[in-house]
Amino acid sequence: MSRTTTALAVTEIGGPFELREVQLNPIQPDEALVEIHAAGICHTDLSSANGTLPGAPGAVLGHEGAGVVLEVGSAVTSVAKGDKVLLSFSHCESCAPCTSGHPAYCYAFNDRNFGGKRPDGSSSMVKADGTTPIFSSFFGQSAFARHTLVHKSSLVKVPPETNLSLFAPLGCGVQTGAGAVLNTLNVTEGSTLAVFGVGSVGLSAVMAGKLRGAKTIIAVDLQPSRLELAKRLGATHGIIGTGDVVEEIRKICPPVGVDFAVECTGNTKVIVSMIDALGTRGRGATVGAPGFGSRISVDVMNHLTYGKEYVGCCEGDSLPSKFIPYLIQLHAEGKLPLEELITFYDVKDYEKAIEDSKTGRAFKAVLKWEST
Repeated sequence: MSRTTTALAVTEIGGPFELREVQLNPIQPDEALVEIHAAGICHTDLSSANGTLPGAPGAVLGHEGAGVVLEVGSAVTSVAKGDKVLLSFSHCESCAPCTSGHPAYCYAFNDRNFGGKRPDGSSSMVKADGTTPIFSSFFGQSAFARHTLVHKSSLVKVPPETNLSLFAPLGCGVQTGAGAVLNTLNVTEGSTLAVFGVGSVGLSAVMAGKLRGAKTIIAVDLQPSRLELAKRLGATHGIIGTGDVVEEIRKICPPVGVDFAVECTGNTKVIVSMIDALGTRGRGATVGAPGFGSRISVDVMNHLTYGKEYVGCCEGDSLPSKFIPYLIQLHAEGKLPLEELITFYDVKDYEKAIEDSKTGRAFKAVLKWEST
């Protein structure tokens, strides 16, 4: 049976978001119907809305959803009706990366998450009159909706007492920043770490660096307020990103730079600076998304003679079913103070939430459909 619900949709690429009535298509065997209670706003959502990343007119975006299961398809066994769930990225569950514990590198990742369609090519939503498919199934969930159909690979069951609004951002932003440090880079105790861009992803990386016992954690950003928060959360130094950042990092970590670095802005010039700031056998990772086709130049001899490594990092190389509960446990232990990052907005105030996300006034905006 189809269901009519309310969704926050993009009217056109580069156009505004609007609350609209939409209709859900019938549930498929590998899906769950979820009532969304909260959804984080990620810059990936905004980039898809403005055309930097794949999207389409009428898109229902959102990929940091949290809610309650209302119904499950016949092939869904990990959750049941009434379960609280956090939602993360979708993956095929059968390719080599998926079966080896690295679903963020699923062979079908981009098609599944940015494609706007179910695996069979259909849409999970249509216009309220039942016509015209909507660009949906974004990251397997399209969480900017009161009700949505979620692919089973995106579902992470959490305990009944879980604060869904607080933990909604774990599905992408927080796990990406923390996972970059804990999984991709495997930052070691006593090492040095630089984090370029300290929004919610970068701040999560800072907190993970502190968790790992890095002796020096350098936060780089254009906004002094962000640097101050980064210091409260574990950064030992803050650098305004308008000067010679590489030289400043080398002064803090002589003679040539840091052991590890994370780039969270997706700005190609910043990526180059991050690579240049790596010390001997330094390892750096990009988690910011500049858009497909973006390229950088690397000084090959410098890279070679210092033994540097530069790698990509998607979704923190995490296995959400394991990593998200681990992050919740870190919060319970006082090691992941998410309250410092999040600003809550009623869904009717979505325009302010989106604007605050764009300007950086909100580190992580979370839209709430109801108090949870």
